[in-house]
Amino acid sequence: QVQLVESGGGLVQAGGSLRLSCAASGRTFSRYMMGWFRQAPGKEREFVAAISWNAGRTYYTDSVKGRFTISRDNAKNTVYLQMNSLKPEDTAVYYCAVRGSGWGIFDVKGYDVWGQGTQVTVSS
Repeated sequence: QVQLVESGGGLVQAGGSLRLSCAASGRTFSRYMMGWFRQAPGKEREFVAAISWNAGRTYYTDSVKGRFTISRDNAKNTVYLQMNSLKPEDTAVYYCAVRGSGWGIFDVKGYDVWGQGTQVTVSS
């Protein structure tokens, strides 16, 4: 069974940066598209970014385009989310996930394995 472990969250001031990491084990990581989602208090989990198995394609929600960058290192079984110019509205628990099938890339239902999440808090 694959396991995902996120790290790198924390408290940062608006305008600052954080780099999230997601380490995978138990599956051939390099074969799968990976995604990052986030969930703020009282809100539904939402898509943030995704990256194809070979990093040839990346996808972002509009609100993070130009500020966040998703990348992966298949040799290390790790996917990253570099977050720059952070805003208070980016505050959420961030989750990485392994893409499954049957639903769209931007849909929570399109991912079948999830990490435990890492908290990101951006102060104004």
